[in-house]
Amino acid sequence: MSKGFQFKQFSIEDNGCGMPVSTDGVLLGAWAHVAEDDAVLDIGTGTGLLSLMLAQRALSVTIMAVDIDQHATETAALNASASPWADRITVVQQDVTHWDIPTQFDTIICNPPYFNSGEQANDARRATARHTDTLSHIMLLKVINARLLPTGQAHLILPSVEADKLIAAAETHHLVCQRITEVKATANKPVTRKLITLAPKTALSSSISSKKISVQHLVIQDKGAYTQDFISLTKDFYLKM
Repeated sequence: MSKGFQFKQFSIEDNGCGMPVSTDGVLLGAWAHVAEDDAVLDIGTGTGLLSLMLAQRALSVTIMAVDIDQHATETAALNASASPWADRITVVQQDVTHWDIPTQFDTIICNPPYFNSGEQANDARRATARHTDTLSHIMLLKVINARLLPTGQAHLILPSVEADKLIAAAETHHLVCQRITEVKATANKPVTRKLITLAPKTALSSSISSKKISVQHLVIQDKGAYTQDFISLTKDFYLKM
């Protein structure tokens, strides 16, 4: 049994989930836009981290947390039930690529599998969480296109190369990139992650996307300490921020 991960307003038990608490997840949960009264879809919820972060940030949101793995959904449901927001988070075991419901959402959030090739982890749950075999990025774009309301947004985090490929493919799935934050471990290292916001392609969004997208930058550490930008983004969650 994991000893868990304690945040300021909730805790996470990972119970051997394929994708335990990570800096990637915390960055995405703190960075994604979410508004009061949004209906949120958390794809590949894992431990339920992103659902809990959004529930803390917007006190009227309702969240559907979905994962293909039974163990993950049991863990996410346990974490949600132990939180102050249990009544606003519904956890469902489901393959979103074969989900036969008409529901659309204001916000979609996903820390997706990101390895398209290479050796997979021996642990089946970790392999599912990290590799795109069960949720390719093209299929993820199809799901986002189908599940987003016309005014909605989807928020993702991916390694830099995979992010660029997904952004390039988005338009063929009637989606446009509205926002990017490039993440570096330190200022002198290359970009390792990109936080991305996608939206349905409409006349307005097409006009916006025809202009150069404003790209923001985030450095996590400087001289062995967290940067002020990183602290400002995550201070509502990490205990020692």
